Amino acid sequence: MFRRLAQRLILALTVIVIIIAAISGLITVRSQERQLLDSMILGADQLSRGIAAATWHAMLADNRNSAYSVMQTIAEKQGIDRIRIFNRDGIVMYSTAPGETGRTRVDKSSEACAVCHATTEPRMVLAAHSRARVFRSPMGHRSLAMVTPIYNEPSCSQADCHAHPKSIKVLGVLEVALSIQPVDHEVADMKWRASIVTGIEILLISVFIFFFTRRFVARPVQQLVEATKEISDMRLDTPIEVKGGSQEIDELASSFSAMRRRLKSAMNELNQFAETLEAKVTERTEQLQQAQKKLMQTDRLASLGQLSASVAHEINNPVSGVLNLAMLMQRILKDDGIPKERIPEFRKYLTQVIHETTRVGRIVSDLLSFSRRSKPQRSLAGLNRITRSTVSLVAHKAKLAGVELETKLDETLPDIPCDSSQIQQVVLNLVMNAIEATQGKAGRVEVLTKLGPNRDAVVLTVADNGEGIPPENLSKIFDPFFTTKPEGKGVGLGLAVLYGIVEAHGGEVDVKSEVGSGTIFTVRLPLTAPDPSPGVVQLPMTAPVGTASANRMD
Repeated sequence: MFRRLAQRLILALTVIVIIIAAISGLITVRSQERQLLDSMILGADQLSRGIAAATWHAMLADNRNSAYSVMQTIAEKQGIDRIRIFNRDGIVMYSTAPGETGRTRVDKSSEACAVCHATTEPRMVLAAHSRARVFRSPMGHRSLAMVTPIYNEPSCSQADCHAHPKSIKVLGVLEVALSIQPVDHEVADMKWRASIVTGIEILLISVFIFFFTRRFVARPVQQLVEATKEISDMRLDTPIEVKGGSQEIDELASSFSAMRRRLKSAMNELNQFAETLEAKVTERTEQLQQAQKKLMQTDRLASLGQLSASVAHEINNPVSGVLNLAMLMQRILKDDGIPKERIPEFRKYLTQVIHETTRVGRIVSDLLSFSRRSKPQRSLAGLNRITRSTVSLVAHKAKLAGVELETKLDETLPDIPCDSSQIQQVVLNLVMNAIEATQGKAGRVEVLTKLGPNRDAVVLTVADNGEGIPPENLSKIFDPFFTTKPEGKGVGLGLAVLYGIVEAHGGEVDVKSEVGSGTIFTVRLPLTAPDPSPGVVQLPMTAPVGTASANRMD
C-alpha cells in the first residue's frame, strides 16, 4: 500500500495537518479552560472578600449568629457548595455543610494548607491563585475552594468583647467552595466545537491536498511514466507531453524528450547500419559459398590428380592388350577377308577387345563423374552404390601401394537424401587417407556400411592399421589448412571439406586413433534431410569437441 508518490504525499500531508490541527485545538481548549478558571478564581476571591466584609460588623460586635446567618443565606445561592470558617488552629468554627462545625480539624501540613503553613510563621499575603485549589467534592463534581485570611485588625485587637493580642496577625480563614460544573460543561462544549472545527479543517485541507497533489504531482508523473513506457517499447514517434506540472517536472519532461529524439536518431542510424551490414553479409555469404564450391572442386581435382597415376596404369593394361589383339587381328585379316578356319579365333580376339575397351570406358566414366562440376542437389541415393563406385576408382592405387582393400556392405541399407557427388568425395577422401597411412607396410583398409543403432541413420566406417594420429593433432585435424604431410603433398583442406559436407547433410564424423595401431573413421548420415536448402557446405573454423579425423588428405 501507498507505493505511489502521490499517495505517500497525500498521506504525509494529511497526517501532518491532523497533528497540527489536533495540537492547535488542544492548546486552544486548554487556554480557554485556563481563562475560565482564572475568571472563576477572580470571582471566588471577590465573593470571599465580600462575605468577609458583610460579616465584619457582626464579628466585631461578637454577633456570631448574625454572621453565620449571612453566610448561610449566601451559601444557598446556586453554584456555592459550602462556606467554612477556620480558626488559627485549623478547627472549623462554622460550616454551611451539616456536621462539620466544631468537629472537623484540618491538618496544616495537607496540600490545601501547605501554601501558607510551609514555614514556621504563616505567610501573610498570598496571590489569589495561590489561595485557590480545585478538588473533587463528595457529590462527584469538581469544586473550586478559595481561602481568604481573616487578619487581626486594630479594631479587633482593641475591642472590649474579645480582644486579641497584637502579635497575632491572622485570626483564621474563610473558605468558599464553588462548583466548577459550569466551567466543565463549557470546556466540554469547547472541546466538542473544537473537534468539529478541527475535523472540518482537516477534511477541507485533505480534499485540497488530494486534488492539488493529483493535479500538480500525480497526473504529470503518470504522464511521464506513460511516456517512458512508450520509449521503453521503442515507440519513439510519440512526443512527450506533460500538462499542469511544476517547473521541475517540465524540465524532466524536456530531458526525456531530448533523450527520445536522440534515441530515435540513434535507432535510425543503427537500422541503416544494420541494413547496410545485412547487405554486406549477404554479399559476403554469396562470395563464401562460391569460395566453398571452388574449394570443394579444388579438393576433388586434387584427389583426381592423385588418382591419375594409378588410373593411368589401370588403363594402360587394357589398352596394351587391345593393341596386341588388334595386331593379331590384322595378321589374321587377308586381302580376300578372314580365312574361314580362323574366324573363331578372330571372334575371340574381337570379344577380348570389346571387354578391354568396356573396362577402359568404365574407368574413364567413373573419373569423369567424379571430376564433373555439377550443381549441388539432393536426391535419394544408395550409400552402397556410392561406396562401390568410389572404391573401384582407388582399387588399383591400393594394389600398387601393397594395401589390401576390403569392403563389407550391408545390402539392406535404405537410400538416403544426399548429394551423391559430395558423399562420393567423402568416401574417396577417407579411403585415400587410409591407403596413404598404411602404404609401405602390410597395410589393410576395411570399408563397412551398416544401419545405425537407432535405425535413423546409415553409418560408413573406414578403418586402417596405419600409423595413427598423435593425440596433440587429434583436435586440429578438421581445421582448414592444417596438415601433417610434407610440403607439396597437401594443403590441409581434404578433411575440412569432408567435415563441411557431412555437417551440411546433418551428419556426424567421429574418429578413434591410436599411434602405431591405426585409425577408425565413422560417418553417420541421417535418413531424413535436415536442411531445406541442400548443397551449401560450411567449412569448420575449429575442430569440434569430441569429434576428430586424420587430416592426411589435402
